[in-house]
Amino acid sequence: MSEFHVVPADKHDILVKAAYQARGYGADEAAIAAEVCADATRYGIRTHNALKALHLDHLFGSATGGCKPGAEIEVINSRFKASEVWNANKKLGQAVAVAAMDRCMELADEYGVGQVAVDDAFHYLWGGGYVMKAAEKGYIAYTNCTSTLAEVVPFFGKHPTLGTNPHSWGFPTQEANGFPIVIDWATSTVAMGRVQQLKREGKPLPPGAAVDKDGNETLDPNKVAALLPFGAHKGYGMALINEIVGGYIGGSLPTQRGREGAKTTTCFYFQVIHPDAWSSGQFVGGASQIANVKTVLDDILDHGNENCLLPGELEARFRKRTDASGGLLFSAAEIAEFKELADEVGISGWELENFPEEA
Repeated sequence: MSEFHVVPADKHDILVKAAYQARGYGADEAAIAAEVCADATRYGIRTHNALKALHLDHLFGSATGGCKPGAEIEVINSRFKASEVWNANKKLGQAVAVAAMDRCMELADEYGVGQVAVDDAFHYLWGGGYVMKAAEKGYIAYTNCTSTLAEVVPFFGKHPTLGTNPHSWGFPTQEANGFPIVIDWATSTVAMGRVQQLKREGKPLPPGAAVDKDGNETLDPNKVAALLPFGAHKGYGMALINEIVGGYIGGSLPTQRGREGAKTTTCFYFQVIHPDAWSSGQFVGGASQIANVKTVLDDILDHGNENCLLPGELEARFRKRTDASGGLLFSAAEIAEFKELADEVGISGWELENFPEEA
């Protein structure tokens, strides 16, 4: 029996848009937010769905001044032809990220590569979704961001001084293997959204993921005070990259972000590369670029490695599962939280019995 129930996508979008608009966001921003949240759900990214997005907005966004509904993006530096720097002016992160990735693709079409650095922005949720969209359109894409709060303890440290600081890559490999390769991870062992999800579901954390208030490792999501970097010094180094990039862009001290009286917003970095800008033409057996990529992937998965997964494969499988269900898949606990949101904005019909179990 499936743990999921099927929620019609339009019912989800109506509620999410209504929830954002009730907080002062315009129809366009609310629609983008709903679309980004729905995409995360379609691909099984339960840690960055609408519940996470609206929870973040409540804690750090429109309710506290960390995000300003209707804010306008300001281009503050376009000295270099393939590069722009934006001041997001605390605009909703999902709307900023969609616009920035679109702009990077425009620049890549003209110059082979395009990049946009963003200061003073609000959380953009699932970075993998933005690079996946670009990859589906034929581009190589990358993004990283700093986090609103310092929640991660550095290697050999005791006090959280880093964000979860994700990195996301997308490659247009669908002709080679059927789906874009998407490499997307927080630099902590788990994201704080996973802690919230496991708390909601009553499940334990994996080992090496978090510490309690005394600095001791804990598997209990209810006792988490800070997170640990994945892979010890390796994850720590990748988290540090984001803080340094943010420092170049204009970011504030990580230990002060999200705290009262300090700069609460984050920095984003987006890069898109046109595949032709990488092509030397010297491919295996004189094949085309994408045929060469397929040859590389086939070789990696050969030699007894046939059961290995490619990054993005689990997401692609979940997308097929979602499409087959005819809606979006949520657990009973998630639907209960959506019911609370629906009650707040006066939308009916979110009782669990209205949503059939996944076949």
